[in-house]
Amino acid sequence: MIGGDGGHRKKVSVIGAVTVSPRAHRLGFYFATAVDGYFCAEKVVAFLRDLLEHLPGKVLVIWDGGGNHKGPVIRAFLARNRRVTLVRLPAYAPDLNPVEVVWSWLKWGRLVNFVPDHLTELDDWAVEYLVQLKFDPKLLRALWERSDLPFPTPRIKQP
Repeated sequence: MIGGDGGHRKKVSVIGAVTVSPRAHRLGFYFATAVDGYFCAEKVVAFLRDLLEHLPGKVLVIWDGGGNHKGPVIRAFLARNRRVTLVRLPAYAPDLNPVEVVWSWLKWGRLVNFVPDHLTELDDWAVEYLVQLKFDPKLLRALWERSDLPFPTPRIKQP
């Protein structure tokens, strides 16, 4: 008989958002990590609340149809937060999601051969790299360009 871990593996989960300023078209990046945990709908809502504290005005959230992006907790949050408009990506379209490119850059670029002694060490390095990304607009734009989602163009004001 072969034993298993009961479906649980040690990991660091990360949630993130690439933001685009509607006026300046400047990119931003926000993220949170969970050591040996995952982002259930309640934690996704907590992340969105934190995000809204940093972003003024209306916020358009484009995300995939993951299970933690659905359900009564998410619907209740959206009903109470009229600043947020939700748009779902088509099914099985990670190529349209710039955040997926960030995860690929982190996992296969920065941490590919990294063997931490502890999960907290993995978390520390993931946070370090993501903070560096947050303050590197050229890299953030280059990662966006690797996705198939077109970069928003500025609206021209009508006279």
